[in-house]
Amino acid sequence: MIKNNSKLVLASQSPRRQELLKEISDQFEMVPSSIKELLDLGIRPEENARNIARAKAESIAPSFPNCWVIGADTLVTLDDEIFGKPDDEKDAERILKRLSGREHIVVTGICVVGPEKSLDKYVVSKIKIKPLTIQEIKDYIATGEPMDKAGAYAIQGKGGFMVRAFSGSKTNIIGLPIDELKLLLKKTRYPLEQKVIDEHPNHSK
Repeated sequence: MIKNNSKLVLASQSPRRQELLKEISDQFEMVPSSIKELLDLGIRPEENARNIARAKAESIAPSFPNCWVIGADTLVTLDDEIFGKPDDEKDAERILKRLSGREHIVVTGICVVGPEKSLDKYVVSKIKIKPLTIQEIKDYIATGEPMDKAGAYAIQGKGGFMVRAFSGSKTNIIGLPIDELKLLLKKTRYPLEQKVIDEHPNHSK
């Protein structure tokens, strides 16, 4: 049963976002949004990610008027092409071949709908993938890890082997930019400071 007095509600069922949000609070509900994540090809990937994140949060927020509802959406983009989760193994192979040896962008839109105000923004990181052999791609796909990941890889998982370098927020690449989310929560008056001070005094990512 969802409790309406929960402080935080995550409009997602992503286990990666769940683990990241635990850095802020271990008291939150996960209520996945059922909206269709439609891309508007007439606007930039950054705005697409932010719009979808807001739509996710706003679709859940009316049921939790006294809570802070968090929406997030992560996109991988290269040469103006947006890569979501692969449709199948063949699509995963196509995506990884495109990313091989190239630098691409990961953008996550985040939105916080609070009891008094709502805010949203997008966060951008850059990732350089090493040149991949066909066998490396096939072996990685065989692990199953790429199939539910935007861009068909996970920097925090087995896919870390292919990342030559990255700049920007690592938690953004994983799917929930924690430092930026803390700022949005603070600006919407969520009382997070004591939790962070007490439980993560030496935390670094």
